Amino acid sequence: MPTILHINASPRYANSESLQLARHFIDSVQAAGSESFELETLDLFNEGALPVFGRIAADAKMAVFSGQDQTPEQIMAWESARAVFDQFTAADAYVFNIPMWNSGVPYVLKQWIDIITQPGWSFGFDPENGYRGLMEGKQAMAIHTSGVYAPGVPVAFGSDFSSTFFADWLNFVGISDSTHVRFAPTVLNGDVDGTRKVAELELSEAAVGFASKLRTVGVLQLVND
Repeated sequence: MPTILHINASPRYANSESLQLARHFIDSVQAAGSESFELETLDLFNEGALPVFGRIAADAKMAVFSGQDQTPEQIMAWESARAVFDQFTAADAYVFNIPMWNSGVPYVLKQWIDIITQPGWSFGFDPENGYRGLMEGKQAMAIHTSGVYAPGVPVAFGSDFSSTFFADWLNFVGISDSTHVRFAPTVLNGDVDGTRKVAELELSEAAVGFASKLRTVGVLQLVND
């Protein structure tokens, strides 16, 4: 059965516009006729959701790539990081809800990205041809929100290094089949409800193709079983 991994990068839960839109999209995928999928949600702001990737984990990484033995501490740190990546790679499709924080992505999303973006896991490198993403065949929906920034506003109202960074990362790891939907601004907006409805409509329309691809994945899984 196909699996959708929902990555929630907001700590605001019921008050989160991006999370509500993500749930709207997932419901729309189900309504589009792809009810046979498993949904797994990773709330990045939950305590203990992510392991620390600090000195010990970094040393473990360098030990792997230099062919040295890892210490017991390093083994534990590396296995913790690998568990996060295994959850990521096991999914067939992804839904990300990403509120803009200080023109960029929330720090926990960057932490998650830094944990799973490892050579030999999500990307490879060739000295002659450069980097190559290893996550081909996946699809992703990314939902971006921002309180004041919106495309076309004067620079005094903010800049967007969030959606651009995230789109580049998806391409870097090989997820070229991605859709980005924006709801902005959520605060400095004279018609918040109208802007939200536009985003919901865009998500509902995108859910049809998303569901169709999930069904194809499900058929292929049955054939290969």
